[in-house]
Amino acid sequence: MKKYIAVLTTAFSLIVFLAGAQTTTDTIKVWGNCGSCKEHIETAALSAGATTADWNKTSKLLVVSYNATKTSNTKIQEKIAGAGYDTQDKKAKEADYKKLDKCCQYDRPAAKGNSAANNNNTMKCCGDADKCAKMDNCCKKDTAMACCNDMKDATAKQSCCNGKDCGKM
Repeated sequence: MKKYIAVLTTAFSLIVFLAGAQTTTDTIKVWGNCGSCKEHIETAALSAGATTADWNKTSKLLVVSYNATKTSNTKIQEKIAGAGYDTQDKKAKEADYKKLDKCCQYDRPAAKGNSAANNNNTMKCCGDADKCAKMDNCCKKDTAMACCNDMKDATAKQSCCNGKDCGKM
């Protein structure tokens, strides 16, 4: 009988260990303002497959746990962005952000890969994407970065061109 209990205890422990081995916990920065935001952010995370979600409105940090074989950090952030909230790696579409209640609309930070310069209409790809692509990749089509004379800020122009004189390209 003692052997039987020992085998069952070992088997149960192994099952619990293996089930827990696939659980991942991450902390994600998510912008928002209020209790309503908390509800929307946590609901979006849970609908993306998180098993737990807890957003702190003061720190703007969301702690999520999820089964990594069923969802991912990226999928969770995409779902939150779809609900109108910017995360550390995903920026919500403007239309989704504008659907938020007025109390939930926050000052939007530049999400990773979405700097204010990238969203600035003064940085155009010279009006000729093919010409820009030949400029030592100074203008990257996927990020809308440009080394163009229509860029108003000389410092931005120089950093975009990696120190090259954009006017001579």
